[in-house]
Amino acid sequence: MTSAGIKRFGLLTVAGAVLGVFAASGFAQNAPSSQGKFQLYSRTFVNQSVLPISTVLNNQVNGVNTCTASGAPGGDQSPELSWSGAPWGTASYVVVLYDVTAGFTHWGMYNISGNANGLPANAGIAGSTYGQQILNDFYLGNEYDGPCPPANVAPDAHQYVFTVYALSTRLVLPGSTNFPAGAETLYHGLIQAGENGQILASASLTGYYSSTPPSTTAAN
Repeated sequence: MTSAGIKRFGLLTVAGAVLGVFAASGFAQNAPSSQGKFQLYSRTFVNQSVLPISTVLNNQVNGVNTCTASGAPGGDQSPELSWSGAPWGTASYVVVLYDVTAGFTHWGMYNISGNANGLPANAGIAGSTYGQQILNDFYLGNEYDGPCPPANVAPDAHQYVFTVYALSTRLVLPGSTNFPAGAETLYHGLIQAGENGQILASASLTGYYSSTPPSTTAAN
């Protein structure tokens, strides 16, 4: 297995462990709530729809964005997110954008204020004041970097899941200048929080995106 494959396997294993902890404990279903079921919404896109170009990475090569089928520039902005029904005792929120198809983390923001009920569009910029951010799997910076599935590589359309976690605590993630907190660091922090009963609820939205141009083969 290549080093990239080992890394992907490791992240998928950690992410699977996070989901396993949630399922075993039933946090989202059993957590007390003063407002009802914990839910996530977005004004930027509809659940189970194609993500808009405003959220897509802008990777320019010779004046062409390789992340869009048309080559048009991507906005590379995190979408607006809103949540409701937060459980009583929520101290902070964590937001993650995970490419399920590729096993790739595009964004992670943690220690979002427990008084927040969402994030505005483009909250994932470097140096954001809405929360602390991990180094994503692009290794370009502690910020949001949008979808950029490779063109003409099956499966063409990738599945992107935005998840918000309501925690009864704030996370302290280990990291340093040379070894900053990354996706795996965040997932291990969530696993520990889950084992300690500190994840009160979670909610998700799913979007899809493909960089592969549509087939132009004419019918006979």
